[in-house]
Amino acid sequence: MSIVDTIKNAFVPIHREGYPFIAAFGAATLVLGYFSTFLFWIGLILTAWCAYFFRDPERVTPVDDRLVVSPADGIISAVGPAVPPRELGLGSGEMTRISVFMNVFSCHVNRAPVRGRISRIEHRPGKFLNAELDKASSENERNGLVIDSPNGTVAAVQVAGLVARRIVCWAEPGNALAIGERFGLIRFGSRVDVFLPSTATPRVAVGQTAVGGETVLAEFGGVAATPLVRIS
Repeated sequence: MSIVDTIKNAFVPIHREGYPFIAAFGAATLVLGYFSTFLFWIGLILTAWCAYFFRDPERVTPVDDRLVVSPADGIISAVGPAVPPRELGLGSGEMTRISVFMNVFSCHVNRAPVRGRISRIEHRPGKFLNAELDKASSENERNGLVIDSPNGTVAAVQVAGLVARRIVCWAEPGNALAIGERFGLIRFGSRVDVFLPSTATPRVAVGQTAVGGETVLAEFGGVAATPLVRIS
């Protein structure tokens, strides 16, 4: 491997959605630098953070229809039964919900948790409560994808947070998604809820760190109960 290849591999790609924001931060940094060296360095740090926020690294996704992978980087904030958002048309019964909370330092590119075809996409305006709160799932602005997978209907819901003010989804109804495929992002702090049929067995616990497109959240056809964990 050449030195040039080594340098290239050290840099993580930036998603195109971030280019306008990085440019705006950079321009503001130059203006601030005209008046103050101190403000210039502050702006430079914020510009670097903005570029880091919009990073879009490659991920190694297990290609197995029995598995459900994390749709985002972050912390598992909820695992258990919950009623999916009404607008998704999934009924009033409880499904297994696994929530992944993303802070402002997480990679915010969202990925498909399973393979399947999108049968429905619904956006709902709402509040901008702290995305770590359980009621954020029902009260915050959100965008939900209903995916017809080989193991039944699965939903992935992008939930805006306290800082997040923009949900981006470039997938459309009828699109076929591969497991781990990028379908959107949320700007500046949020969460993604995954709603699964009761036949899925969770494989993560609250407080665990998840890697989007790689961490296995649940398994279809599993016979073991949710594993016990310890923090050490």
